[in-house]
Amino acid sequence: MTNSKKSLSLKTLLALDAATCAAMGALLLLGSAPIGEVTQIPVGLLFWAGASLIPIAAFMAISSCTTPVPGWAATLVVLGNLLWIAASIFLPTAGLVAPNPLGWAFLFGQVGIVAILTKFEFDTLRGEMIAA
Repeated sequence: MTNSKKSLSLKTLLALDAATCAAMGALLLLGSAPIGEVTQIPVGLLFWAGASLIPIAAFMAISSCTTPVPGWAATLVVLGNLLWIAASIFLPTAGLVAPNPLGWAFLFGQVGIVAILTKFEFDTLRGEMIAA
């Protein structure tokens, strides 16, 4: 029996991650004040998180254009995503930021999206490393 499960390539996943990262970065840069107001997440944190996402998105986009995608670059993306997830959970649970319920939903919504992409990237990277 053959496995007919079709998965996205690492190039496609990194391009998708780059696009979502750039979109979130732009959203946070341009909307940090209103987002902060409705979520009670500090505006400065939102702004600088958004600013950090722009060069990260560029790195992901450049990496997605290489053939093959360098394993070290994909590994760095996975580790960076894990760090982003950890910080998004740690800051409010440690009491360093105090989001309201909408803020918690915002944080965990974006954590969920990043976690899903990270899982797919990790699995695809691992599969490519095993196949090599």
